[in-house]
Amino acid sequence: MPATRPLTLVTGASAGIGAAFARDLAAHGHDLVLTARRTERLETLAQELRSAHARTVTVLPADLADPAAVSQLCDALQARGLAVDWLINNAGYGVPGTFESNDWPVHEAFIRVLMTAPTELAWRLLPGMRERGYGRIINVASLAGHVPGSAGHTLYAASKAYLIKFSQSLALENRHLGVNVCALCPGFTWSEFHDVTGTRPLMNKLPAFMWQTAEAVVREGHDAVEHGDVVHVTGGVNRFIKGMVKMLPDRLTLWLSGRESKRYRDLGELG
Repeated sequence: MPATRPLTLVTGASAGIGAAFARDLAAHGHDLVLTARRTERLETLAQELRSAHARTVTVLPADLADPAAVSQLCDALQARGLAVDWLINNAGYGVPGTFESNDWPVHEAFIRVLMTAPTELAWRLLPGMRERGYGRIINVASLAGHVPGSAGHTLYAASKAYLIKFSQSLALENRHLGVNVCALCPGFTWSEFHDVTGTRPLMNKLPAFMWQTAEAVVREGHDAVEHGDVVHVTGGVNRFIKGMVKMLPDRLTLWLSGRESKRYRDLGELG
């Protein structure tokens, strides 16, 4: 552990898993840097954490779809003398519709937020962690990165699979230097993710046992990175699904994915 209180940078901290990580780590003695696009929400959360835990919480709003956002964010950290010990790469969203139904700038922004930004943040912050001999990086991936892609949300599973493989390589390169890297892979999580993508009516048709709270996901993620787990799928149901996918032939799992995605699209059209 660092000599002083650990400092954690959380991206996508304004809601959901990101906000839950901020609350969890503040309760565990961390100072925080919160970033997302919604400044008002970040300020509200920062005040909550300062009052509840007497932590130093810095708000640095950023739109990670901007190619310059990560470098500007890291410059702001350096200007304030803030050395990041924990990086929570959580920012993300979904793009509904098939691949050709969205304009290229929509896909480009998605790739920057879910793939380019977390990779660049790790690249910029990792040297300091290595030099100090301590660091933690959690890349919030998804169960979707372990199962076949589905029709619609075309880049989502691909981006999460990338984060899993990236985390594995990064962990192998840095674990001997005191830096643990974990790809955290939740399944369906109660947050506003599905409200933003407009898929809440479809998701409400899923059985309750398939869902976890953001707080439960974060507890598992915190424990996993501290234990040195490189990939952690949260929840027993999600681990069962991952195991079944590994056992079944690729052709069968792809057919099942296509059938289920069509079924839920049809339910949405009927609802």
